[in-house]
Amino acid sequence: MVKNYVLDTNVLLHDPHALFSFQDNHVYIPMPVLEELDRFKKSPGALGANCREVIRKLDGLRAFGDLLKGVRTDAGGLICVKIFQDKEFENVVLPSYFKKGLADNWILLYLMKIQKIDPKMRTIFVTKDINFRLKSQIIGVTAQDYLTDKSAVTEDRGFYEVSIPEDAMRTFDEEGRISFSALSLPSSMKKRNVFFDFGRSLYGKTTETTDEIVRLEVGLGTSVYGITARNREQLFALEVLRDDSIPLVCLTGKAGTGKTLIAIAAGLSKVMEENAYSKLTVTKPVVSMGQDIGFLPGTAEEKIRPWVQPVYDNLDFLFARKGVRAEEYLKKRKIIEVEILSYIRGRSIPHQYIIIDEAQNLTPHEVKTIITRAGEKTKIVLTGDPDQIDNPYLDRTSNGLMVLASKFFDHPLAAHITLEKGERSALATVASEIL
Repeated sequence: MVKNYVLDTNVLLHDPHALFSFQDNHVYIPMPVLEELDRFKKSPGALGANCREVIRKLDGLRAFGDLLKGVRTDAGGLICVKIFQDKEFENVVLPSYFKKGLADNWILLYLMKIQKIDPKMRTIFVTKDINFRLKSQIIGVTAQDYLTDKSAVTEDRGFYEVSIPEDAMRTFDEEGRISFSALSLPSSMKKRNVFFDFGRSLYGKTTETTDEIVRLEVGLGTSVYGITARNREQLFALEVLRDDSIPLVCLTGKAGTGKTLIAIAAGLSKVMEENAYSKLTVTKPVVSMGQDIGFLPGTAEEKIRPWVQPVYDNLDFLFARKGVRAEEYLKKRKIIEVEILSYIRGRSIPHQYIIIDEAQNLTPHEVKTIITRAGEKTKIVLTGDPDQIDNPYLDRTSNGLMVLASKFFDHPLAAHITLEKGERSALATVASEIL
């Protein structure tokens, strides 16, 4: 049954393609939303880029009809910019406790009016603002989150703990491989680039064809740029980080599990010791929790430094184990680059090892933009904690890191490992669990 969907500004800024995500339904853009879009069109970074793309798409629709009356889409839906005159709101009144003049409350009036003039068709307000959804419910209009880019987040950790017969364990230990069919494991485990813990420190992973499980090339004692894995998840992570046939890796886990450290260690090893890549780039998104980066004093490098300081901390730790000061090395050599994610947009990046830290703060659209910049022989590693999201419009199922991990799970070009055990310190591990 056809419905009326009214889109909030944050939905369009989150995904510029949202206009065309509602199949054969009617999509309404209230005039107050256009006013808000106008304020964001000159914003820097992805926000401004998304805003300008939405405006271009709306302008492009004008070639096919009058947006004020509605333009038909290829899917049979309707996209319409809705404008009501003041006199049309005479019989539509918000409760007295709603503050007058706010843009959000004007949108609420539009919701009430659209629902009133078309009572036989269900009206649904789509917004990523939780508080706005509550306000919509108060006035009697159904509200929901934008669901199109939410992932059916897999709870698969990227590895399985299984018990196998003694003879199978002996075969695997002696030959370094065993056929999947010989283990009588459920078909749900037959995925590409997943790991198995057979016990007794015997670990394996599936081949690209998933016909066999092969023993890992690295062990708990294997050193990668001066560090060794402290637990099995770190061991699995190091395996996929060092595997050049897997160009996309997602590492998730709570704070202190070593995601960023082992990713940087593997990157340094591949770039500086094996010369497998021409450059290591470590970057992260800027998600403000107070002052924006533009208000910080100093040069561009000085502005960036507070945001990427955790990366420098890891580099200092790794270089110190080699007896080198990271600052001095980074100034002399041009094979390591630390920057904020905004500077990567629009580039084509071949033959590099790229680490994107705090990727849980990226939208799926931003992640797509980044991944599609990867050139030949480039490896991209995304790390993050899906339970520590600073972006107010993202959650565990809609952030770019988890959407990417879910959509690429069981793909030959990708691997996803969830790190579970905290290794930073006993205090950090306990704090992560109980606070």
